[in-house]
Amino acid sequence: MDLAGKTAVVTGAASGIGAAVATELASRGVSVVVGDLDEAGAQSTAATIHDAGGSAAALRADASDVADIEALIALAEREFTPVDIYVANAGVIGKPGLGTESDWDVILDVNLRAHIRAARLLVPGWQARGFGYFVSVASAAGLLTQLGAAGYAVSKHAAVGFAEWLAITYGDDGIGVSCVCPLGVETPLLQTIRGIDEPQAKLSTASIEQSAKVISAADVATVTVDAIRDGQFLVLPHAELLEMYRRKGGDYDRWIVGMRRYQRTLRSH
Repeated sequence: MDLAGKTAVVTGAASGIGAAVATELASRGVSVVVGDLDEAGAQSTAATIHDAGGSAAALRADASDVADIEALIALAEREFTPVDIYVANAGVIGKPGLGTESDWDVILDVNLRAHIRAARLLVPGWQARGFGYFVSVASAAGLLTQLGAAGYAVSKHAAVGFAEWLAITYGDDGIGVSCVCPLGVETPLLQTIRGIDEPQAKLSTASIEQSAKVISAADVATVTVDAIRDGQFLVLPHAELLEMYRRKGGDYDRWIVGMRRYQRTLRSH
């Protein structure tokens, strides 16, 4: 895909991966609508893009709210062109352990239903145009798991599954999909997890930081935008994740036993 002249919406783009992806897209000629609950942060990302000579607009938006998604899409059409690329990046870690009913509602809303709601609004128009691109920023937790956080592990598995379904169902209609699955990334989300003084949260932090090198959001943004350009589905910013995923699929029972052993090791430190 020739990115120049396209229009994108990026959710959760006040900081972290979202801000980095928005900035990277803009550097390649994409007009970007920056959405986030943190209005000041969204405006700051847009200002950074403007200062670098790019085109951006910002809006306070809850990525899981249908009216707010509609507002992001409308802003893109008003300021630039109809949305070509939608980056569903906003995410939350959720509560440690099994969580409560309300905890599950929150994490499924943000990490999964936000993607579904955006697709419902965008796919019919993309089908009519014969083009569109959906980016699901999931996690390595969606391919492996997340120790200490059931809601995060399950919602990210579901996000990967939804991205797969979109790619299969609408690929022949000209709609592309990328699913981004990093291991540890230095973001405010990771900083939040580090700050939770609770055994399961500490387990989550240790597993993230010890699984592989913690990389920058800019590293993730570069490979993500390359994947959009190339039409690549599975995006693995950590190359070693592919072998981890293969080992899981190669012997599922052995993988579970190994993960339990790894969990015991982390808890003993």
